[in-house]
Amino acid sequence: MTKYLISFTEGAMDVSEEELPEVVRAAHAVVAEAKDAGVWILGGGLRHHDETTIVTPERKIIDGPEPGVNGAIAGFALIQVPTYEEALEWAAEFAAACRCDQEVREFLTESHR
Repeated sequence: MTKYLISFTEGAMDVSEEELPEVVRAAHAVVAEAKDAGVWILGGGLRHHDETTIVTPERKIIDGPEPGVNGAIAGFALIQVPTYEEALEWAAEFAAACRCDQEVREFLTESHR
């Protein structure tokens, strides 16, 4: 079985405050479905990337996002399924629930390196 990251970037989910509770309920329903199917590993939303801390290779700590970085991940799901096609099916479920595009990326294993 292969692990896949399904994610969306900040700004992708364009819903009103009134719509947000329904979007949250729909997303939680897909998570529950993924758990019931035994494919769920981990997932959730992330704080805005303006609230990040950067640690450099020199071990310097910098408050705030790395300058010039766009497309910060706002939310994600990590699943484990037998095929890429099944990962795409789950991504479609999350896209419908969250009302935004989802990116699907395969985790590399030692054999891929």
